[in-house]
Amino acid sequence: MPDETRPHIEFSSVDLAQGFVPVPGYPPGFTHRILAGALDEAGRRGYRSRLLRISPGAYSTAPFKHEYWEEVYLLSGELIVGNDANGQGGERFRGPTYACRPPGALHGPFKSAEGCLLHEIHYFERL
Repeated sequence: MPDETRPHIEFSSVDLAQGFVPVPGYPPGFTHRILAGALDEAGRRGYRSRLLRISPGAYSTAPFKHEYWEEVYLLSGELIVGNDANGQGGERFRGPTYACRPPGALHGPFKSAEGCLLHEIHYFERL
C-alpha cells in the first residue's frame, strides 16, 4: 500500500553549495539539508530524507541513540566512527559505505578529518 504522506518527487537538481543549515543539538560543523519529509520524534511518526555534511575537522564527543530507524549512505569523503571526546581514534570509512541502525542502537561519536557527505533516511516503522 503506498504511503500518501510521501510526496512524488521526480529527479531534480540538488545544489550542494546551498541550503545546508546547522543541525539542532549537534556540534559546529554538522549541517544538513532536508530533501523530503518531516520526522516527529515526540509523536513517533514520519520520515525524513536528508543530506548530512560534516566539515573537515568537525567531531561529536559522545555516542547517542534515537528511537527511529536510520539508514546512512556515505556518498563522499571519509567518516571516522568511535572517536573519543577529544576527537582522537576511531575507525575510518570511505564511500561507498552503508549502515542501517534499528531504534535504540548506540552509535558514534563521529568525526571527519577531511569532510564528508552522507545521505540519511530516518523513519518510524509502520505497523
